[in-house]
Amino acid sequence: MIITPLRKDVHPPWDLLLLADPSEDMVSAYLKGGYCYVAELDNSVVGIIVLFPKSKVIIEIKNIAVSEYLQGKGIGSKLIKHGIEAAKEKGFNTVEIGTGNSSISQLALYQKAGFRIIGIDHDFFVRHYPEPLYENGIQCRDMIRLSMQI
Repeated sequence: MIITPLRKDVHPPWDLLLLADPSEDMVSAYLKGGYCYVAELDNSVVGIIVLFPKSKVIIEIKNIAVSEYLQGKGIGSKLIKHGIEAAKEKGFNTVEIGTGNSSISQLALYQKAGFRIIGIDHDFFVRHYPEPLYENGIQCRDMIRLSMQI
C-alpha cells in the first residue's frame, strides 16, 4: 500500500469521503483548504485522509475513511500515522480530530493512535445535518473532540 497526496488533476474519491461525512457541502468546504492524501492498493484508492489547518499550529483530521471491505486491516492506522507525519513536516504541533458519539470503533482507533479526549460539542450533528444520523444503533448527536501534541 502507498499513501500519496491526491493529485490536483484527479477527482476526489467521493464514495470514501461520504463514508466518513455524509454532507457533500461540508466535505467540499474542507477539501478546498485541506491537504488530501489517498491510500492505494493494487492501483485502487482504498483510503483517504484530509487534514485541514485550523491555525498556524493546529491541524485537524477532517475526514478519514477506508473502503468498507478493507476496514479493520490496519489501513486507517497507517493513514493516521501518515497524517501525523505530514502535519509535523508542515510545522504543526497539534493534531485534532472529531468523531460522533456513536462511532465506537473510530473512537477506539483514535485513542489507540494516541489521541486524548478534550471535549464534547453537544448536539453538533443535530445542528449541522438535516437528517438524523444513526450508527451502531445509536443516534449520532454529539461530536467527541480529541487531540494529540506532536
